[in-house]
Amino acid sequence: MPQDTDASQIATKLDRLIGLIERAVPPEPASPDFEAADAFVWHLHPERLEGVAKVNRVDIGLLHGIDRMRDQLVENTERFAKGYAANNVLLWGARGMGKSSLVKASHATVNATLEKDGSDHRLKLIEIHREDIESLPRLMAYLKESRHRFIVFCDDLSFDGGDTSYKSLKAVLEGGIEGRPANVLFYATSNRRHLMPRDMIENERSTAINPSEAVEEKVSLSDRFGLWLGFHNCSQDDFLTMIEGYVDHYGLDIGREALRAEAIEWAQTRGSRSGRVAFQYIQDLAGRLGKTLGE
Repeated sequence: MPQDTDASQIATKLDRLIGLIERAVPPEPASPDFEAADAFVWHLHPERLEGVAKVNRVDIGLLHGIDRMRDQLVENTERFAKGYAANNVLLWGARGMGKSSLVKASHATVNATLEKDGSDHRLKLIEIHREDIESLPRLMAYLKESRHRFIVFCDDLSFDGGDTSYKSLKAVLEGGIEGRPANVLFYATSNRRHLMPRDMIENERSTAINPSEAVEEKVSLSDRFGLWLGFHNCSQDDFLTMIEGYVDHYGLDIGREALRAEAIEWAQTRGSRSGRVAFQYIQDLAGRLGKTLGE
């Protein structure tokens, strides 16, 4: 009997130990169902790719004043979707000028073209948050074996101070023993051309034993992007073209002279002209007219 009791106690302790281990080590996440959606968001806690049923985006025809950047991005994205060579892309420059909107609109445009051409493939868009950049290698592990092609997208990407997570991005973009999977491109938007603040780069230059090598380490990150698209503050004519495009698209009833006067005043009170400011004016106008901004 004592031996049976000892064996029972040992079995109970083992069961408790196994339970503790199972709670401490999370189960392997389920393989993502890439057929479920065309867009996903990468989450770390718990680690998963969550499908997005309806992407928050505007029609590419409403993005005015950025025609050259639009054409270059759509062409690069379409080449990649069809299996041809294409570049990682950095969209940098002025705030509110449609950088992230253009990425999402280009994704939709290219998928519409694929569907029109009778292709059974769909380009997938995956958003990764800036604070999760260090997990890029784990995300790549999910993507590299898939038959699909992926645009991994990070909005408002930049690095400050002693942040070293940019090294994970560098390894994924070009370096590392495995390199970037052939079915993945990386698109990022940033207000900074080199993804680092100028004072950070200058500080590296002034304190390093070999200043040129220190600065090169920081600047070389943006060099991993083969295509740079620069966005600049728009002119008044471009701003008014944006406004008029939205008015026509949403069927807002207002005379052109009154529209121009109001739009110019709106921009002056905001102290800037951009696509974001233009849409904020349209929201205000639609509300005053008792309209909603449906699709």
